[in-house]
Amino acid sequence: MDQECVSLLPRVCEVLADSSKSLPDDTSLEKLLDWFTEAGRSLLETCPCLLDFVSTVVNNTDSDPSVISFTLRLSGLLTATEDGFKKLQERSVLDLVFNFQRWQEAGLWEDPCIRIGWIQGLRGTLQHPKALSFFVQSDFIKPLLQLQTDSSLFVASAANHMLAHILLFFQPVSPAGSNGIHKKDQYAERTYSGIKTAITLDSDPALTTETNAKYTAVVVAISEYLKESLVPKEKTKLHQSLQILKLLALLLAQARPPLRDTLLRTVADSLEELVTAGYSQLTLPLMDVILAANSSGPDECVARLLSSMLNANKPADLIHAAAAYLRRGRLDAVHTAQAARILLLPIDIITGQTLLGTDTTADEHRVLMVEQLKNKTSCVSMICVCLTNTPHITLVPPDVLLTCHPAFVVLAVLSLLRICSGDSSSSPTGCREVYRNVIGSGKVQKCALEALTALSSSPAKDKMNEVFTLLIQYLDNPDSDPTVIHKSYKALIKWLSVCTDVSSITDQLRQDLIRVVQKRVCDMRWEVRDSTVEFLGQLAGVQVFLKSAEEEACRASEALLGGCSTTPLLREALQDPESYVRASATSALAQTLSHSWQQGAALTQEETEIVNRLLEILSEDTEGFARRAVVQYFIAWFSSRSSHKHPSSSLLMNSVHSVISKGSVDLDWEVKVHTLQLAELLLDETFSGHQGYKKGSDTDPASLHPYGVVSDQAYTLHTHNLQRTNMEGSDSAGALSNLVEQGVFSALLSGLVDCDRPVGLKACRLLITVRETVCPLPLDATAAMATVTCELPGWGWGQEIRNILGRKKNNQTKEADIVVDSGEDGEVGEVGASESGDGLCVSVCDALSCLQLDETLDVLTQSSDHVHNSLLSLLQDILTSNAAHTHSDREQGEEVIVDCY
Repeated sequence: MDQECVSLLPRVCEVLADSSKSLPDDTSLEKLLDWFTEAGRSLLETCPCLLDFVSTVVNNTDSDPSVISFTLRLSGLLTATEDGFKKLQERSVLDLVFNFQRWQEAGLWEDPCIRIGWIQGLRGTLQHPKALSFFVQSDFIKPLLQLQTDSSLFVASAANHMLAHILLFFQPVSPAGSNGIHKKDQYAERTYSGIKTAITLDSDPALTTETNAKYTAVVVAISEYLKESLVPKEKTKLHQSLQILKLLALLLAQARPPLRDTLLRTVADSLEELVTAGYSQLTLPLMDVILAANSSGPDECVARLLSSMLNANKPADLIHAAAAYLRRGRLDAVHTAQAARILLLPIDIITGQTLLGTDTTADEHRVLMVEQLKNKTSCVSMICVCLTNTPHITLVPPDVLLTCHPAFVVLAVLSLLRICSGDSSSSPTGCREVYRNVIGSGKVQKCALEALTALSSSPAKDKMNEVFTLLIQYLDNPDSDPTVIHKSYKALIKWLSVCTDVSSITDQLRQDLIRVVQKRVCDMRWEVRDSTVEFLGQLAGVQVFLKSAEEEACRASEALLGGCSTTPLLREALQDPESYVRASATSALAQTLSHSWQQGAALTQEETEIVNRLLEILSEDTEGFARRAVVQYFIAWFSSRSSHKHPSSSLLMNSVHSVISKGSVDLDWEVKVHTLQLAELLLDETFSGHQGYKKGSDTDPASLHPYGVVSDQAYTLHTHNLQRTNMEGSDSAGALSNLVEQGVFSALLSGLVDCDRPVGLKACRLLITVRETVCPLPLDATAAMATVTCELPGWGWGQEIRNILGRKKNNQTKEADIVVDSGEDGEVGEVGASESGDGLCVSVCDALSCLQLDETLDVLTQSSDHVHNSLLSLLQDILTSNAAHTHSDREQGEEVIVDCY
């Protein structure tokens, strides 16, 4: 915290502590607390006024509840260290802060913000043994347990987290050492991610046997509470059981053996009672608890609970329990096989496929399962759960699930898909009363297609012909909705990508595929046309093998579509009335033509016409999707070409010039960023042999969101780490001149002053790269370099650049290369400038040296709210709003709005 903030803080505390004043925006308190949290444990040393503030507020029950809640949480921050805890205790403030009975008597406890402030303040305090002693001596465990069922969900959740924090943070060392710590339960970790690393009681010399005894008393009290509250007295209390099960799942996953064993022993009977009660809403939370306990090793009680869950009387509960078990990992052969058979049973019943063989262990569930499946809603829901888990079943080792080979699962899914489309002959032995519930069900179709896609990685690749046939039927079916068609294409691509030999696919199937694609690319629904065009592009990117051709690799589009060229179809799609389809067609053309670009094949007349059409789209299309795809098309072409001297290169370079000139002034910021990426490729090609040049992409943190905050280190290597080695003057001049002619330099300068931060950031980085590569040190340019100029238009971005250079000229009048130009209408002179018609020509090197690129980069790498997103700004806002509210002469109706960034 800087000195200016420290000096303002006493005045801010005075304002907050004054009960006669109120803040117009109480979110400022949340922001202030965030800043105090970031300040760390030296808060009291830096800001001793906070101690007086806390004392003043807690002694005045007339304070605003939001300020009191803020003070409670602030007290937790201040007492998180033993020194801070001692200081508040010495001032007799600690007892007042957390004395909940005092807040009750003042009538403030009814406000949820006071209760949640009390809980969070206590949690902040409980970071050391002295705080634990204070917690036990004050008997805070009773009100904390009462708050578990608070009417406010936020308060109840905070109290729930508090219990977990106490038990896990202060738990003793496991006798097994570090091996007693188990991997965190993923669900519990998401729910309770705020819990910090536990301290070790037994290893801290400051801790006495008495402290351990106090912790034990807390454990006993919480354990008894969990035991008594786990089983609901009535169905309306199920939400309480749900909260406790979530807490137990976390505790059993993260607790070390002494605590874990105590908890499990205490709640075992209640868990068994809850399992027996058969509350469907609690099936998955119960499985979370059981599996968390089971992950620590074999336990007779846990095994009994797991067996009970996998033998539930309600088929839906049984399905969900089995699915949860398989998803969380196969822990033992017996339960794994049992869970797999349960999930296969509904598919077996509907399709009539012998997935379970002669195994009769699932027969005990069959009758109840059939009855449940006769209900359409239940049937669809259960089948979808089973389908989602079929990929897990195929991963079960063969010696565990002897009766069901992965190929049988694939065939069963295919049979189910045929039934969904109305083909009843696919299930001659299936239950008719059941399979009619899935006929025409789009939800089941989508789940089955997703399962089929995932099953492509299973050991059942010899079923390619059956899969291919079914998917073509779905693509050809007039009743298939757009999502089903999209998923069918996706499944087809996935199976083709793992197929070792496509020569087994019959000619008839290939002809059917060609016919279906030609039909769907003209579909009335744009979503179907879009999926078809995407499929054609993806097909061109899949490599397959033909054993008949000595295992020669080729593209799937060539192997399956043969003489039917996809280029005319895609070219026609460029005229589609829907922008998504035009964008997809452009991307698919890039994928389709990439092979010929790499091979250096001569451009056909059709490909030339495609280029002209793409340039039209870039100039005239009203939708950004298609324009973005066009720029990416030329990026792919430029990156894929095999030779710079090939005849097609002239068309490409001419097109690149048009793309850069049009894309750099596009209204869509993503189009402009893609254009700068194309310009970057030109820079890479131009300076690739220069040892001082480093590709911008090497330093581009691609994982960052375009509008996210950028770290200070992300873009600083150019100025400090890049070795400045210059090209020969004539080479540099020629390279720069070529870039200027291609419009690269104009695109970079226009991007530098663009209103969109990602565009400006990308342009600034590339300009720094150019400067560090070609501009010599010292700044005296050679005669050859000085001749390279760029024309700045007298409007828009050109005028902005001229203004920047003019301001630089005024600030550095002693520079030798500054030309004083009086200009008209009071305009300032530009650096190294000369008039040329309506524009102004500037020396490239002079401009690069005078544009203050490093300072611009520093600004661009900051977040857009960096000026206001500061503690100083927040403190000033609080004081300003208070001053405005105290002025009696304010205009009627005038409102002061706190910035609060």
